[in-house]
Amino acid sequence: MAEFTVSIFNCNSIDRAEIAIAEGSLNIKYGPNGVGKSTLARAIISQIRADGSLDELLPFKCRGKDGAGAPKVDGADHLKSALVFDDAYVQQFVFQKDEVVKNSFDIFIRTPEYLAEMAEIDELLSGIRKAFADSADIAQVTTDLKELRDAFGKPGKGGAIPKSSKMHKAFGSGNKLENIPEALKPFETFIKSQEPAKWIAWQVKGNEFLQLGDNCPYCSSVLSEAGKKDTALAVEKEYDASAVGHLNTLRAIIERLGAYFSEKCRENLEKVTKAKIELTAQEHSFLTGLKAEIDALIEKLEGLRTLSFFSLRDVEEVGDRLTPLKIDLGMMDKLDSDETRKTVDPINQQLDALIAKVGNLKGKINRHKSRIRKAIDENQDSINGFLRSAGYKYAVEIVPEPESYKMKLVHQDLSNHIEAATRHLSYGEKNAFALVLFMYQVLSEKPDLVVLDDPISSFDKNKKFAILHELFRGKASLRGRTTLMLTHDLEPAIDVIKSTSAVFQGAAPSAYFLSSRAGVIKEVPIARDDLQTFARICTDNIAALGDSICKAIYLRRHFELQNDMGEEYNLLASLFKGRAVPTIKWGGAVRDMTAEEKTSTEEIIRASYIPGFDYDALVAEVTDTGAIKAKFHATNVGYEKIQLFRIISDEHDDDVVRKFINESYHIENEYVMQLNPHKFESIPEYVIQECVRLLPD
Repeated sequence: MAEFTVSIFNCNSIDRAEIAIAEGSLNIKYGPNGVGKSTLARAIISQIRADGSLDELLPFKCRGKDGAGAPKVDGADHLKSALVFDDAYVQQFVFQKDEVVKNSFDIFIRTPEYLAEMAEIDELLSGIRKAFADSADIAQVTTDLKELRDAFGKPGKGGAIPKSSKMHKAFGSGNKLENIPEALKPFETFIKSQEPAKWIAWQVKGNEFLQLGDNCPYCSSVLSEAGKKDTALAVEKEYDASAVGHLNTLRAIIERLGAYFSEKCRENLEKVTKAKIELTAQEHSFLTGLKAEIDALIEKLEGLRTLSFFSLRDVEEVGDRLTPLKIDLGMMDKLDSDETRKTVDPINQQLDALIAKVGNLKGKINRHKSRIRKAIDENQDSINGFLRSAGYKYAVEIVPEPESYKMKLVHQDLSNHIEAATRHLSYGEKNAFALVLFMYQVLSEKPDLVVLDDPISSFDKNKKFAILHELFRGKASLRGRTTLMLTHDLEPAIDVIKSTSAVFQGAAPSAYFLSSRAGVIKEVPIARDDLQTFARICTDNIAALGDSICKAIYLRRHFELQNDMGEEYNLLASLFKGRAVPTIKWGGAVRDMTAEEKTSTEEIIRASYIPGFDYDALVAEVTDTGAIKAKFHATNVGYEKIQLFRIISDEHDDDVVRKFINESYHIENEYVMQLNPHKFESIPEYVIQECVRLLPD
């Protein structure tokens, strides 16, 4: 695999870092919290996306200082796209209100193969779409027809026009905009204006003030002459602003649609819309018939306009769906006009041409449905298999929507889909779902780099393996993708490099240990043999190290790990306490070792572990603060530094630091396998700095 190196400069706490990334492989970067892993991820992602966010990582120590180095990333210029999994991804993309993951249709169904098959179907439907596109007025005509249809309201008993409808309010009691009562003739200019409803509402609003005096509430002229007040009040009596508004709007729509009505229909509409009195039964019947024809035409136009794979997806016989869409104006006498035919005929011609090819269309639709079904089954089976193996009681279903497909969440104890899934899932369940869904998004978008920022440290051991298996071993997985996994959890490295490495060979994994000192991040490769039991680590270090005190540190741990608290352990424990006469704890009591016990124990240690072991000589070193300080400064291994520091002083006013030092001194067997602390710098820099600060002068 080709490998490239990314260099990061001046980002948050990082002055400089270099990390190697193997292309097409899983690159695990393991390190303790606080080493700067998330900053590494943010820096690389910011550089790839070129969105200006890299500048946000400028260290505080550089802000406001001339000549301070700006954040910089080298070696990633060939990467043009990236996807990152982190907490923000979970919040932004997963567990939307009505689907498990945002854009689930694009992720799981809308593949290049899907698009190619859709293009073939769309090509067969292109004639009808072109007919709609070539008709300049059809969009406005359809909108006007819908508004006119809606004005009729929901039909009442026997199909009657309800009195609450806009149509009845506008014309049911006669058109008083055309037929102004004699008493209101002085207001004719306003009543027949472009927006009479606004004037009527304005005029009526002032009526409440007429009782205050004899002057007009708007112009203050005298209204004392007989009848003037009555005339002003008559406007409110004769006209309703809302009804007038409906009338004015419908009149404009009818005028725009005029050419689409037959001549006879236009004549009848003229009578209805300008009638002086309430509509007759015949006029009601005419309007009801007109609505029925408008409904039919809209249904056919909309059916043709929206003709697509989705509208035909659930139809058993495509021909049976297409034939009824033909628009027969001979059956719509009220809408049968030259203008209507000019619009409808080209659409009908294209529909006839499509019906002639219905067998080809049906074949392509059925083939497309079959392939979509296969994709749905494969994706569902893969995800649900993972959920079962990880012990979750949830499953997913990809269901059809009117114009797409969506992934929904179900629970084994519930038959319906779960809406607002985020309210029902635990933190771990959300992350597990999100990781697997993220994988499918990667497979859909194919970014140059995939970044997993501490993805699985919150899970138990079984779920960690199930997730790793799904991500890098499953049929649909991230194998072959350039993936950077940043984690403070050693277990992924143990699984993919050592304990189950054969399972993950296809991901070509590598693992590195990250450590930080003085703002510089370094990485050390983790090989299979680096992952050892701590007992083996202790044995190797006892054999390899030259300093007897450091050897004794690991030997004491060795006995502790073996739960062997016999004379050898007690002698070493006494050594680090600086006791001239070693003690032994036996049966709950503590006593001094006899000379014979001390001598025989020294001989065992010399013969089996540390040649030349001399208790008295080592006690002299341990109690010599200057000698231990010298050893402290001589070693570059943080683990050994804190063991040496503890010999000098195990006191600290910070409970957290003291606990860290003391627990590192005793057994810290979080994993069956660990990294050798002599090779991999696992102690946080701040702890070492605290030890340095507290060393006696």
